[in-house]
Amino acid sequence: MRLLVTGAAGMLGHDIRRVAERAGHELVLVDLPELDITDAAAVYAFFARERPEATINCAAWTDVDGAETKREQAHAVNADGAGNLARATAEIEAPLLHISTDYVFDGTAPLDADGRPRPYVESDPTGPRSIYGSTKLDGERQVLAASREHCVVRTAWLYGVDGPNFVATMLRIATERDAVQVVDDQIGSPTWSGHLAPAVLGLLERQVQGLVHLTGSGRVSWSGFAREIFRQAEVSCRVESATSEQMARPAPRPAWSALESERDDVLPMPPWQDGLAGYLAARNGMMRP
Repeated sequence: MRLLVTGAAGMLGHDIRRVAERAGHELVLVDLPELDITDAAAVYAFFARERPEATINCAAWTDVDGAETKREQAHAVNADGAGNLARATAEIEAPLLHISTDYVFDGTAPLDADGRPRPYVESDPTGPRSIYGSTKLDGERQVLAASREHCVVRTAWLYGVDGPNFVATMLRIATERDAVQVVDDQIGSPTWSGHLAPAVLGLLERQVQGLVHLTGSGRVSWSGFAREIFRQAEVSCRVESATSEQMARPAPRPAWSALESERDDVLPMPPWQDGLAGYLAARNGMMRP
């Protein structure tokens, strides 16, 4: 398959490249400045020329706090940029798989039949609380409206070896001090890009369409995640729990963003703890002299 990856220089883009190369796909890798997805005319011309058989869009405005004051820029990339790709790929009758986020939800945990919190599934109502989340939701809608062949993958708490991330930050802090404060009132599903990339490629290869949730299986708080990072990495650093109010950020974060798929055609990913183990092994392999 001739596969185009936008945002190829990013964390997930790197892992998709590695997986797709091993699978024998012909890759077209682009990022800025080769392709500006906010330029509709340039996008249409690019796809008319390259004519990929499928596209994975990893390009995004990911500065969650910055989006609060730069709404137009964030919307241009996350919403209209995604829409440009979706319409251009539909024009050449090729599927687009677009990466989205847990921030499209308001963070209020849905309840199961017994009244216990359960993960969000694809059919749950959205309600973003941040500008970033709003722009990503608009992007989802533009992608799904452009073609029935397109697919939107919501993921969460993503980390990988090719970009700054929470795990790397915790490991760095552990070398600098004895304790770290981490919020304990935000619950989600940590996702290693090394697991997400093959899952995403599998969706394309199986021609899965529509809205999909893909994260590491299970859920944990940020403070619980930090404790497991230190345990698996065998480093000594005390995790002190804090509230979101104590560690306020410009953009509100969902208090609950555990995701799960209700679809029969979506294979569950490994437990988030296994993803962390895989990341640490990959990181150690890359950091050896």
